[in-house]
Amino acid sequence: MKYDPIKASLGRFFNKSTFLRKLFYQLLDLLLLRAWHVHHHLKPFIANKKKDLDFRVLDAGFGFGQYTWFLARKAPQWQIDGIELKSEQVLDCTTFFSKTKAAHKVKLLSGDLTQFSNPENYNLILSVDVMEHIDDDRKVFSNFYASLKPGGMLLVSTPSDQGGSGVEHEHDESFIEEHVRDGYSAAEITSKLTSAGFNKTEVLYSYGKPGSISWKLSMKYPILMLGRSNLFYLLLPFWYIITFPLSLLLNMADVHMKHLRGTGLIVKAWK
Repeated sequence: MKYDPIKASLGRFFNKSTFLRKLFYQLLDLLLLRAWHVHHHLKPFIANKKKDLDFRVLDAGFGFGQYTWFLARKAPQWQIDGIELKSEQVLDCTTFFSKTKAAHKVKLLSGDLTQFSNPENYNLILSVDVMEHIDDDRKVFSNFYASLKPGGMLLVSTPSDQGGSGVEHEHDESFIEEHVRDGYSAAEITSKLTSAGFNKTEVLYSYGKPGSISWKLSMKYPILMLGRSNLFYLLLPFWYIITFPLSLLLNMADVHMKHLRGTGLIVKAWK
């Protein structure tokens, strides 16, 4: 499944106004389980550092910009930089943020993470569903390490090798064709981060049993339908009216459970 064309069509619709863009972010925060997990780990970090006027964040591969927006609202004192490979998303997000109160605190750039390094500049680097798209991940992890201030933290959300990207069996193809790897094992990503210089890592599984069901209901099946015909856009509201309450309960359960295995990983690493 080519996910980017569907993302592009959604982006074009929700870019029609600032209100629609904010509504889009709210929907993503509710529907995307990875957003629940990322927010869960960011909130205590924000609570401790919210008033730090010299706090700098890099949203590495910001995509639609929903996490940049989340951070800008929750910690308006922070300086937030974002870098994204796709120039159209940089333009869309720059246009949106220029119309908000966060305009003076958010700086968005077009660039390649394998070539981007800003030595000892950031207290926090956020990378959500990005590393599975990058072949030279070792280079990116090294760049992240170089760009963090001493004591800074990297937070990564990425598919695991236990069914991430919809790959459940040896000969399955990735659900998302843009992925260059189906997922990381906990040992692999820990080893690569350690090789990059990180002195402490913490790896947690996400998308356990409840999360896996929620992902299929809220993301996989709708995307498969949209990939077949644009007519399914008309059916989406009815689909979510039926499945949304269950997905919310499953997301809540997944965030607060400790999983021995799961199709996603939440990784924290410190310099």
